[in-house]
Amino acid sequence: MTALSQEEAFARIRLLRSPNVGPVSYRQLLRRFGTAVLALEALPDLAGRGGAPYRPAAEQRVADEIARVRQTGARYLFHDSPDYPALLAELDSAPPILTARGDAALAARPCVAIVGARNASAAAVKLARQFAGELAEAGFVIASGLARGIDGAAHQASLAGGTIGVIASGIDVAYPPEHADLQEAIATQGLLLAEQPVGTEPLARHFPSRNRIIAGLAAGTLVVEAAPKSGSLITARLAAEAGREVMAIPGSPLDSRAQGCNQLIRDGAVLVQCAADVVELLSGFDGTPRSTFRDSAPLQSYVAEELGDEPADIAALLTVAPVAVDELIRQSGAAPAAVQLALLELELAGQLVRHAGGRVSRAG
Repeated sequence: MTALSQEEAFARIRLLRSPNVGPVSYRQLLRRFGTAVLALEALPDLAGRGGAPYRPAAEQRVADEIARVRQTGARYLFHDSPDYPALLAELDSAPPILTARGDAALAARPCVAIVGARNASAAAVKLARQFAGELAEAGFVIASGLARGIDGAAHQASLAGGTIGVIASGIDVAYPPEHADLQEAIATQGLLLAEQPVGTEPLARHFPSRNRIIAGLAAGTLVVEAAPKSGSLITARLAAEAGREVMAIPGSPLDSRAQGCNQLIRDGAVLVQCAADVVELLSGFDGTPRSTFRDSAPLQSYVAEELGDEPADIAALLTVAPVAVDELIRQSGAAPAAVQLALLELELAGQLVRHAGGRVSRAG
């Protein structure tokens, strides 16, 4: 990649901050128009086909954001820059732009995600520390989400060897508050990553997005302890969808906090009992996981072709129930590029919702 001009870098940030532009639509716009500068010029016309006036993000708002990022000592990582995490970049849903503090080179090393319960048992916290410390000594970087319990223990044990913290807030917001010192330590000794704009407080909807980054950074995700339907299981599912290893430590069936891990193992996750098991599993990982855990359909790859000039009339095929893009292509009989363009226009107009697994629905 050639170095971005200041104009293009500014335009990319502005494009991503514009209403209804997410990771998928951002990439589609860059593919169609070649640069963010040209994409921004085209946005009002594209979104206007959905019937509503459209304004991209205000320039002053973006300028203020950039100034605040610099004040915090952070910098932007663009999806096609050399220091953007390579494994994460393989995901269709990878954040087009991250803000980072710390050593971005850590993301180029072999990485394991360690996640688990916030209200973890003392035994599970001890295990998380042990696994994280031993894996760090073996040369692995540990990625996690800075949450209470398992996440915090994993970060603390791997801080000296290499740890990546992914937060659901802006890069300048510490959450949970009691991890403010740990977050700062990660930013100065490890690597701290955020997808949300600077100043953003963590909201419930931000955490699944954060989880996909944690899963995407690593060749494998280890769940230490998790109750059924916990956020850690979302991370495991996202890791499976990305074609990465899913590992779990078994626990007593009498402890509800172990039920999630036991269920993962029953569904095909690899049972691990020591750090050496993880090292053996991930050493030489070639993109073909041994775990057979699949909680949902694999992520659908975006069709890498130029978008057509005319949108397909597929709005009538959409309901509030998510449907695969491939199914829309089959039912509409339109070219894939035309369907993608139609979906892009609906998304920019606020009429489309994108779901995991490459599915879409009409906004409720």
